[in-house]
This record gives sequence, C-alpha cells and structure tokens, in this order.
Amino acid sequence: MIYTVTFNPAIDYVVRMESELLPGMTNRSASELCFFGGKGINVSTILMNLGIENTALGFTAGFTGKAIEESVKSKGIIADFIELADGISRINVKIKGAQETEINAQGPGIPEEAQQKLFDKIKALRDGDVLILAGSIPNSLPSDVYERIIALVSDKKIDVVVDATKDLLKNVLKYHPFLIKPNNHELGEMFGTVLKTDDELEEHAKKLQKMGARNVLISMAGDGAMLIAETGEKFRIGVPKGKVKNSVGAGDSMVAGFIAGYFKTGSYEEALKMGTAAGSATAFSDDLATGKDITSLYETL
Repeated sequence: MIYTVTFNPAIDYVVRMESELLPGMTNRSASELCFFGGKGINVSTILMNLGIENTALGFTAGFTGKAIEESVKSKGIIADFIELADGISRINVKIKGAQETEINAQGPGIPEEAQQKLFDKIKALRDGDVLILAGSIPNSLPSDVYERIIALVSDKKIDVVVDATKDLLKNVLKYHPFLIKPNNHELGEMFGTVLKTDDELEEHAKKLQKMGARNVLISMAGDGAMLIAETGEKFRIGVPKGKVKNSVGAGDSMVAGFIAGYFKTGSYEEALKMGTAAGSATAFSDDLATGKDITSLYETL
C-alpha cells in the first residue's frame, strides 16, 4: 500500500476577477471554484487517477475538515485522517485577476496526543509499503517531525519519498529515502549557489546521493526534468507542448506520476516519463490532471 501524509490539508477557494483587486472597495468576482487538497492529498489524487490504490493520512478539523475528507473519499482514496478537537482545516483564498493575490491560512494546532496517533498509524506500516511525505511543517509540529516519522519505519523495507526543501530535506538523507524531488532552484539553495547547467545539477544531485538519497528527481519547470538514479544512470527529459494554466499541484503530480510509473514498470526511465507527463498534464489543466490526460501526454514522450 502507498501512504501519503498531509499535515495541514486545505480548501483552496479560487476567485477569478475580470479586473484588478481594489483594496478598501467592494469587489465583484467573475467566477469561484473550490479545490480540496494539500500536497499529500494531491499526490494521492493523481495516484488514484492512474489506478494506484493508496491511503491518505494526516489531520483534519471542523466542518472544513469533514468536507476535505468527503472529497478524498469521493475520489476512491482511503481516508485515514485524525480528527482534531479544536479549530478548522484551512481555507486558502486565491484571487486571480490582473494580478494574483493569495491568503494562506495557518490551520489548526496539532496537539501531542494527535501527533502520537499519527506515529502509531505509521508504525503499523509493513514491508513493501511506500510512504510519501510532502510539504512544509505547521508551527504546531516539531521541526524534526519528518525525521521522527522516517525513523519509525527505518527497520522495515519501506520506500520513503520526500518532497521538501532545504534542511527538511537534508536532515532525512541519513535514512536513505527512495526518492527526493527538489527543483533546480531548491537544489542550488541547499548548497548556497545558483545552478545553471545540467552538469552542475548532476554534480549537486550526486552530492545528495553521497549524503544518503537513493534517487534524486530534479524538476525544472519548462526546461523538463532530470533523474540521477541509484543505478548510476542519468536520465534527462523535456516537457510536452501545451498551454500552462496552473502551476499548483504540478510538482505533487510529478511525484505521483513517477511512483506510479516505477511501480508499474520497474523502470526509472519510464518513471521519469510518467512523472513528467503527470506534472505537465496538471500544469495544462485548471485542476489536478485526469488519468486520461496524463496517459495522452505520456504517449508523446
């Protein structure tokens, strides 16, 4: 079974305007949409769209938490969230007009007893399972929570995937995660430099492997992606043609596509193709990509 973890899921309330936002005035929207997610839930959704059964773990609270859980279940994903007694799950407001303005909520506090419930669920994972950790850590959780979680399963044959930045990522490398996915800018930031060429990206990805990472997937937006595999191979791929509508969830989709591709074929090259197709398909969509859209792009790569 594949498990994803979303510490701080959210409802994204997207408001589109035909004119610019006028502070201090009454503004009228042209349309509104709600998207239910968070990085781990996004990964779960794309996996399910590709026919991969999975379980979403994390925390929910209040009426918004119930709506998020219902949305997850409606997609066929197994929802195994811990319901918090206080607060509400986040509503993030995204205003899209002449300019884009975002208000991201903080979310509910996560007490120690709730944290322990999550740890207990993760300790129950079995050999052969996959654990995907994605995103930032809420203020109410300890800064080393990723390390604590991975340590819980370090004595089992579990492939761990981590999509995080800077120290969050560096600090888990000692546990030899199966896959990490920095983008090209994040990879440079980890070493205090700007990486401009493929050779520089490869060099620094291999440094992360020496620190413990097994496979390093580097996303580069419109410039495609690179995979430095644990086999010593390097794979490089461009992106399919299409109009970018939305960057939200594209990185999560790439992670999900990579995992789906690898566990269907056992090939790192095919996994990179599926990851690229999934990330691009979401970027070309208003919401997370459908399985049909991903497959169509995959066949062009």
